[in-house]
Amino acid sequence: MSTSEAGSFEQQVADLRGYLLKFARLQLRNETWAEDAVSEALLAALAKPQGFAQRSQLKTWMVGILKHKIIDALRQHRREVQAPGDGEDERADPLEDMAFHADGHYIEPPADWGNPEQDLGRRQFFAVLEACAEKLPAVQGRLFLMREWLELSSEEICKELSLTPTNLYVQLHRARLRLRECLELHWFARTP
Repeated sequence: MSTSEAGSFEQQVADLRGYLLKFARLQLRNETWAEDAVSEALLAALAKPQGFAQRSQLKTWMVGILKHKIIDALRQHRREVQAPGDGEDERADPLEDMAFHADGHYIEPPADWGNPEQDLGRRQFFAVLEACAEKLPAVQGRLFLMREWLELSSEEICKELSLTPTNLYVQLHRARLRLRECLELHWFARTP
C-alpha cells in the first residue's frame, strides 16, 4: 500500500467508527464494552491493512472483525451479563396472547410482506430493522443478536450465558414476535 493509499485506508476505517459503535452498543448494551470492542477492531484493522484484500466492502470486513471482538467481550464479561432466570419461562407473554389462539394458530395471519429479498436490499429497511432491534428488551435483544447477527450456535449461547436450550428458544421466539410486530407497524404497513 502506498503512503496515500494508507492514509486513505486509515481515514475510511476511522469513518466507520460511528457505525461500528452503534452495532456494538446493540449487542453489548454497555457503553464501555462497546467502546472497547470498537477500539480493538479499529486497531486490528489498522495494524494489518493488508488483511483487507478488497474481496468485500470495507464496512463488511470491519463488521467481521468487530463480531469477533464482541464475542470476546461477551466471554470476558459473561458473569456480568444478566440472563433471565428459569422462572421467567412461566410468565405469560401478552404479545403471544394477542397473536395466537390457544391451539397455536395465528389469530390474524401475518401481513403480506411482498418480496422480502428486494426489501432487504433497501437501506431504509435496515434502519427500521435496527431501530426495532434496539426496542427489544435487553436480554432478548442480546440473545437475538448473538444468534442471528453474530451467528453463534444455540449451544454456544447456552454455554456462554448458562441458559437452558428451552429458555433460549423461548427468549428467541419472543424476540422474533416483537421484531415481527415492530416491522409490520413501521415498515410493511407503510404505504409506498
